[in-house]
Amino acid sequence: MRPACGGSSAAPLSLAALLALAACGDRMTEDMLPGGIPARTDLHVASALPPDAVRTVARRDFGWRLIYHPARAPANADQDAARALCGLERRRPGRIEQVPRIEPYADPGAAIIDIYCV
Repeated sequence: MRPACGGSSAAPLSLAALLALAACGDRMTEDMLPGGIPARTDLHVASALPPDAVRTVARRDFGWRLIYHPARAPANADQDAARALCGLERRRPGRIEQVPRIEPYADPGAAIIDIYCV
């Protein structure tokens, strides 16, 4: 016996398509980094540094870790970035520490700083 037009084989396909479309929604807005920062924040822009100077911006338990090229950044770039990144959390920068490079040839000229927010 043959199923009617749009029989039982079409229902699971349309249900699967509906679920797939529903899964494409904007769910990332609920993901938060420590400190209440939305995970979708463009941290490269939020660092207040020129795009070609910033290598990595990461939220850590103590505050922020920033890898950047000081030669491509304006003077006082570390302090400007600290104010901007801590400002995302409505906190102020406490201190900025230089982190020694383990592999100095991996990204020549790049510096690593840890930004502590208070």
